[in-house]
Amino acid sequence: MNTTVLPNQRANSRNALIAGFLGWTLDAFDFFILTYVLSQVAADFHKSVTEMAFTLTASLMMRPVGALLFGLMADRYGRRLPLMLDVLFYSVVEVLSGFAPNYTTFLVLRLLYGVGMGGEWSVGASLAMESVPAKWRGILSGVLQEGYALGNLLAAIAFWTVFPHWGWRPMFFIGGLPALLTLFIRAKVKESDAWKAHAAVRKSWREYFRAVTANWKRFLYLTLLMAMMNFISHGTQDLYPTFLQRQLHFNTRATAIVSVISMLGAISGGILIGFYSDHHGRRRAMVTSVLLGVLLIPVWVFAPPVIGLVSAGAFLMQFMVQGAWGVIPAHINELSPGALRGFFPGFAYQLGVLIASTAPYVEARMTSHLSYGQAMGTFAGIVLVIGAFVIAVGPEAHRIAFDSRG
Repeated sequence: MNTTVLPNQRANSRNALIAGFLGWTLDAFDFFILTYVLSQVAADFHKSVTEMAFTLTASLMMRPVGALLFGLMADRYGRRLPLMLDVLFYSVVEVLSGFAPNYTTFLVLRLLYGVGMGGEWSVGASLAMESVPAKWRGILSGVLQEGYALGNLLAAIAFWTVFPHWGWRPMFFIGGLPALLTLFIRAKVKESDAWKAHAAVRKSWREYFRAVTANWKRFLYLTLLMAMMNFISHGTQDLYPTFLQRQLHFNTRATAIVSVISMLGAISGGILIGFYSDHHGRRRAMVTSVLLGVLLIPVWVFAPPVIGLVSAGAFLMQFMVQGAWGVIPAHINELSPGALRGFFPGFAYQLGVLIASTAPYVEARMTSHLSYGQAMGTFAGIVLVIGAFVIAVGPEAHRIAFDSRG
């Protein structure tokens, strides 16, 4: 290859990764805003925390719809246009959530938001993973996935700085900013060569769905894997701010500090474990992280209510949980057929989200009989152990070539 092509390839890889990363970061920011103000929104709408936790579940339940719609569009028409439409959609819904006059309206908007959330990962991850070099796929997978943790961190900062002065509604208005990302995608992001290489299967929907049904066993495995990964993630994150406020009686500032520290752990874990997976394999990296997470449960939710100890436990737990998650974009895109990569991994991911969408609600119900720490620790221990087994028995396609360039 002549040297004049290489700078363009690097620029395309960089811009695709930036688009996927920012889309997922801002999407996660919009989701996690609610986890920080759950009690306050519940009070304004005269509902219990358990009822408000169901709106988190509602968003998670609708993510497969977004993965289906935007994923099919991405395989048929390319990654760029569906990604722009999706980002615009979830940005508008997020702003409208800040204007919701009652619980019913808010619930409907969170259902719609879930559609946008499911679509963003499906399209953004396939675009990014198809565009970056195979040898760096693991570490860049960690960078991409930890946009989720960065979104949580930014939501914590907004809770710390915006909420005490203006309340919860302006926090949702900030969620309209991702719409600006569409300008960058339109100007800078190119279609991946891997998408262009599979034109034959896209000529008819019949051929396309024939390819889907031919890979049904792989699809079922990916769905099971993503169900366990989402039980692990949502089981250790969604009610954590409420645990800090209700059980440990931390104020807004302390809750935000611990949450920010935990997300720094998540970002560090995602990148470092992703790098480890590039050299030692995806499954080994994920199983190691998940099993270490089991050992950390006592420090995570049973430490004395001292901010330093609690922060250390939160950092370490999210280092392991999101360390395993950092491998996911590379791992499940590698396990997906090339012609189906816009739809296949994302839809399996979001069906896994649907299965695991009850996690925050179940944990909230468990607190009727247990403390927040006992409920979260018990739930996390069960799903981490089962998750390690599911990862260990599954297939792996470490560094498989996505197109003719490898």
